[in-house]
Amino acid sequence: MLQEIVIAGFGGQGVLSMGKILAYSGIMEDKEVSWFPAYGPEQRGGTANVTVIISDDLISSPVVNQYDVAIVLNQPSLDKFEGRVKPGGILIYDGYGVHKSTSRKDIHVYRVDAMEESMRMENTKVFNMIVLGGLLKLSPVVQLENVMKGLKQSLPERHHKLLPMNEKAIKRGMDIIKLERKAD
Repeated sequence: MLQEIVIAGFGGQGVLSMGKILAYSGIMEDKEVSWFPAYGPEQRGGTANVTVIISDDLISSPVVNQYDVAIVLNQPSLDKFEGRVKPGGILIYDGYGVHKSTSRKDIHVYRVDAMEESMRMENTKVFNMIVLGGLLKLSPVVQLENVMKGLKQSLPERHHKLLPMNEKAIKRGMDIIKLERKAD
C-alpha cells in the first residue's frame, strides 16, 4: 500500500495539522510516513499545503509530482493541484472554499461541505476533522482508533478534553462526503 496525499488551503484551516495527524496515525500502525509541509510567510490567511505519504514500504523521497488524493480547501489550491492528481485518483473539495469545481473527467471528485457542517456543529475549529473524516471514508489509509491516538499525540494535553468532539467531527465527515463525479 502506498498513498500519496496533498492537503492544501489557507493557513488557519488546519491543513498542516490534518497532515500531521495522518502522519502520526500511520506511525501508530507501523507504516512508513512522510510529512512535508509548505506554507507562505503568513500563518493565518497565507497559502499552506502538506504532502503526506503513507506506505508499507520505505519511502524514497517526500517530493511528489502526482498524487493519489488531493484535498483542496480553497479555489487557489484547486487551481494549483487539480492537474497533479493521478488519472483515476481522488479530488476532495470543500464547497465553501471552492466555487468552480474541476472539469477533469479522469478523476473521482467528491465534495464535503465541512465549513457548513462545522457551523452547524457550532465549532468551526473542527472543520479540518470533518474533512479528514471524508478522506478516511474514501481512502481508509489508517484506522479511526489510530487517528484518535495521533490526534492525542499532536494536541497539547490541555486540549485532550476536545478529543470526543473531534471524533464526532471525523465521523460526521464520513457521513456527509458526496460523490460529485466518477472518473470516466
